[in-house]
Amino acid sequence: MKLYFSPLACSLATRIALYEAGAEASFVEVDPKTKRTEEGADFRAVHPLGLVPALEIEGGEILTENAAILQLVAERFPEAGLAPRDPLGRARLQQWLCFIGTELHKAVYVPLLDKAAPAEVKGYALARADARLGWVASRLEGRESLLDRFSVADAYLFAVLNWSSVTPIDLKAWPALRAYQARLRERPSVARAFDEEWARFLREYARRGENLPVGAERAAGS
Repeated sequence: MKLYFSPLACSLATRIALYEAGAEASFVEVDPKTKRTEEGADFRAVHPLGLVPALEIEGGEILTENAAILQLVAERFPEAGLAPRDPLGRARLQQWLCFIGTELHKAVYVPLLDKAAPAEVKGYALARADARLGWVASRLEGRESLLDRFSVADAYLFAVLNWSSVTPIDLKAWPALRAYQARLRERPSVARAFDEEWARFLREYARRGENLPVGAERAAGS
């Protein structure tokens, strides 16, 4: 398997899942601005929209969309226990993957991270954050993970919550989310994936000669 990723993007979730499963995989970094790989190849030849993650599997077939890729990894490595096996458990997993992808990733964080988004759009997204993050926090009260054990949904939520440090969202308002984030940072697969991508994130900004986004340093220490 070959994972196309950008440092600290939502593709971080797939790296975490692959490490958690002990899977053999190669990784190809994609510049989110130029849509080119480290070797200079145009990533849009792999995925015309230029979006990560993209996972290349046997026969050169390409799978896109975070929820689909994460479920494939869980399916291929059942011994890792990254997804429930019973029908209700799988439905709960899909519930969380859909919620994280639509209600948090796309509805809240993408507008806040988009420099081109109008102030009204950012305000609208921020206004939606409290209810959605508050609901997740309430579900994590007294729980170690979203489901009965660590799953690919936790890998995805961890990746998304990291973006809070470079947005107006302050997770201190939800102690359960802060505790959850800190707890996952201690998990070996998460720590390895995050540290590797943080180093690449720093290198990319240094290469461009750009300053880090305000608050980015907090992500490394969260």
